[in-house]
Amino acid sequence: MKRALLWVLLALGVGILCLFILGWQRDLDPADLQAKYANKESQFVDMGGGLIIHVRDEGVPTRPAIVLVHGAISSLQTWEPWEVRLQAKYRVISFDLPGSGLTGPDPSGDYGVEKTVRLIDGLTRKLGVERFALAGHSMGGWIAWHYALAHPERTTALILVAPAGAPDVKYPDPPLGIRLGRSPMLRNMVMRVTPRSVIERTIRQSITDQSIVTDAMIDRYWELLLYPGNREATLARPSLADLEPATRSEMARLHMPVLIQWGERDRLMPVAASRWFKAAIPGAREIIYPGIGHVPMEEAPDRTVADVDAFLDGVARGSQK
Repeated sequence: MKRALLWVLLALGVGILCLFILGWQRDLDPADLQAKYANKESQFVDMGGGLIIHVRDEGVPTRPAIVLVHGAISSLQTWEPWEVRLQAKYRVISFDLPGSGLTGPDPSGDYGVEKTVRLIDGLTRKLGVERFALAGHSMGGWIAWHYALAHPERTTALILVAPAGAPDVKYPDPPLGIRLGRSPMLRNMVMRVTPRSVIERTIRQSITDQSIVTDAMIDRYWELLLYPGNREATLARPSLADLEPATRSEMARLHMPVLIQWGERDRLMPVAASRWFKAAIPGAREIIYPGIGHVPMEEAPDRTVADVDAFLDGVARGSQK
């Protein structure tokens, strides 16, 4: 019995060693990543304290603005399908959150929601935007509703795309990356041992329409996670399941127009959470997309943008009454 246990432990140790040898990933060169993932619209805005934010400010400067906030382990590129469809009619601003994309880590080490709300407020003021519609996806949706609570006077409308924060959400079959993230030991290991295969599997489990999962998409998620400091920042942030949940009293204070968009086959943020947000937010409009997973803006860009455009048209007509 003891010998068998010894062999099991030895095999486990060899397996972990092989995983480190085969899966260990060094950080990538920031200059190489900027050359690949920045474009002619990219700006790098100095927010003070050593924090430089990667921003894209596109579309028509004189038109109503919409600010887009991406989710965890993502980047502003996730909004590109929306940007190309919205920029003829709106001013479209996207940015990489601290610890994500080409922004890299916050030197202060503070990734709390209060700091992020201040960042959005300061960044939009630097860009000369006083009032705007705010859209957030997943963790970015959690940030977006926090911003709207803090600054209702600046938020003309709120678009929540599968936002985090509904209380008592059950995760029946979350993607691999989320399961690993729940274990403190494995979470720390994965931040150094970051094989591309784990990122690919997580993406494929999050997205229903597998035809949109390209090598370029997988490379983007994986390589930007390897931007120096981004993995450590990911560790410093709470996991999606650990984010402080919303309360009905908080949601009742959201008096601006609110649109909720959710994929019916979302395995990361179950669609039942959409029902909670709709019931909790006064007058919120809810759209569920059949056959769509956790990333509706990439899986169904035409449908989701058409709904956003119609929603914002309605907001504009209402403001003119």
